[in-house]
Amino acid sequence: MSRILSGIQPSGALTIGNYLGAIKNFVKLQHEHECLFIVVDLHAITVAQDRLALRKNIKELTALYVACGIDPEKSSLFIQSEVPAHAELSWILTCNASMGELSRMTQFKDKSAKQEQGGGHIGVGLFSYPVLMAADVILYDTDMVPVGDDQKQHMELTRDIAERFNARYGDTFKVPEVYIPPQGARIMSLQDPTKKMSKSDDNPKNYVLLIDEPAVIRKKIKAAVTDSETSIGYDPVNRKGISNLLDIYSIITGETIEELVAKYEGKGYGDFKADLAEVVVAELEPIQKRFKEILESGEIDDILDRGRDEAMKLATKKLAKVKHKIGLGRKQ
Repeated sequence: MSRILSGIQPSGALTIGNYLGAIKNFVKLQHEHECLFIVVDLHAITVAQDRLALRKNIKELTALYVACGIDPEKSSLFIQSEVPAHAELSWILTCNASMGELSRMTQFKDKSAKQEQGGGHIGVGLFSYPVLMAADVILYDTDMVPVGDDQKQHMELTRDIAERFNARYGDTFKVPEVYIPPQGARIMSLQDPTKKMSKSDDNPKNYVLLIDEPAVIRKKIKAAVTDSETSIGYDPVNRKGISNLLDIYSIITGETIEELVAKYEGKGYGDFKADLAEVVVAELEPIQKRFKEILESGEIDDILDRGRDEAMKLATKKLAKVKHKIGLGRKQ
């Protein structure tokens, strides 16, 4: 059985982009693979966080994972900072990474530019966090990592670091493969369909949150950008807005793009958006109900405790092997 690992930052509520592009696939994968899902709070602090909001987000993110269908009996759910080996291995790997390869990361360029525009300082953590991501992955001998195509560069770095360490110190880390779902890996912004939908976007009209009220969902989808055409058609290059909405509709209902285009032949954007809004509302209703039940039940701490203990067993063993290879500490 292959081991799959992925993580999401607790930096705000999840969007339908996170759900359709990632978590919905996680739910399927957990029945066929050993899955580890991490709440990557160490990654979240590369930018300033309110401590109370961060702790609230950590629990709510875990609750959303479970509400969306992640089964704690089948998958391990845990908080990154509660397994110290992540930070310790990250430092070791940082000493095996180069300034040049980190400076070429496009995510750093984009995020640092945004920090500068906002008047904030650019922390070293923002520069080096791809190494922490590499540590997250190879610490567990991960076989596959489900990522969006915007994260492929980081996974290439992860593979490079693992291969470099193995060449220098002997076979230590499994070199992971990238898993990108064939559809839905990149749900786009509702207002700017040239950009990926993001929960950290400054404009709330750009995304639909999993916990948005039905009236809010309907309003956001009604206002979603399309184009000047009058027919419903799929063209991701020239008609990005309507194509993005068709992707959302198709992934949720299971209807093909061709079936949806035929279904709305002769109808306008108004009818299409109204129906799509109801499809999204119906999909999220049971998730929102389960989300509230989980938070009220208090079961989150038990889930995270169990996941932490499972992760610690794997991480501690791997880190000891790494330190032995390098020569750190005393020989036991």
